[in-house]
Amino acid sequence: MPVLSTVRTRTAVRTAARLSAETLLILLMTAVTLWILGEMWSVVWPLTVALLITTLTWPPVRFLRRHGWPPALAAATVMVAFLLLAGGILVGIAVPVAAQSDELADGVVDGIQQLRDWAAGPPLNIGDDQITSAIDTAVAKLQSSIGDIANAAVTGVGTIVNAVVVIVLALFLMFFFLKDGPKFLPWLTGQVPGRLSQDLPELAGRAWNTLGAFVRSQAFVGLLDAVFIGLGLWIVGVPLVLPLAVLTFVTAFVPIVGALFAGFVAVLIALVFKGLTSALIVLGIIVLVQQLEGNVFQPMVQSRGLGLHAAVVLLAVTLGGSLAGIVGSLLAVPVAAVLAACWNYIREQLSDPDPAPEPVESLAKPKPAT
Repeated sequence: MPVLSTVRTRTAVRTAARLSAETLLILLMTAVTLWILGEMWSVVWPLTVALLITTLTWPPVRFLRRHGWPPALAAATVMVAFLLLAGGILVGIAVPVAAQSDELADGVVDGIQQLRDWAAGPPLNIGDDQITSAIDTAVAKLQSSIGDIANAAVTGVGTIVNAVVVIVLALFLMFFFLKDGPKFLPWLTGQVPGRLSQDLPELAGRAWNTLGAFVRSQAFVGLLDAVFIGLGLWIVGVPLVLPLAVLTFVTAFVPIVGALFAGFVAVLIALVFKGLTSALIVLGIIVLVQQLEGNVFQPMVQSRGLGLHAAVVLLAVTLGGSLAGIVGSLLAVPVAAVLAACWNYIREQLSDPDPAPEPVESLAKPKPAT
């Protein structure tokens, strides 16, 4: 039986200890960075929103600037058009919902009654007394939680105010990004010394291209989903077609999870208003459109440019949601894509250059000297 080498064992332990210490330092630095970002969230969040909107609106600004428009005028024109479009979308959601609010309330009541009838039959056989007792218990808990509800309402008002502040600040930042964005990389090159003057602009450029590709492709794919699913809902006769189509478009920016949520809402409304058969038809339409998105639309538009596997996307959305809720789910995939682009650049810089090919000796025999 071979005897362990003392020297090799000591070297292995020292190497493991050094790697463990370096890994702990990297994790500590990551934790400190995340803590700093959390403390600066009031600035980071508007900046992030502004960058996402800027990537979506930069192509028309670039088009106008190439055709001789001044930067400020091009940025202002596109920004006003974006605000008008966003306002139109909000009106398109609010007006149908308000117009059909009575029908929606009646449909919800009918749906609850259907659930009660279904629960009263086999195999559950839940009687009316049990349902009434459960309702009374829920009402009692609701009454005992009036103080918590009031605090939640106050918190909700504060959240709305913060959201308005974030939107206003993001719009101002968006205007300046659209107007002065091309000056950023040259400015960054002159602000850092040595090798960083090459690495940082290259990393920033790749991150911007990746972020822009993600946002624009998700917007286009979400638009296709909204059109096809909205058309299917209209054919089936489901109410609130326009709000459901807009919800499908918005949730497309949260891959996988967003599509499941929008589909669940559409099937639920179809079940409440049109019955089980229509709900199953809507479910089939949504599954078909999602299959077309995953196998046709998304590969054609994105060309797998992000380089992220579906499992990585799902894990990123789950982790982002657990860390920061809806905001984390929204930002998880673009952040993962940007980190992947940065990692690819770092790997390129750390990789050894390809060895030069060896010269191929000629097989022809040398001519004899004359």
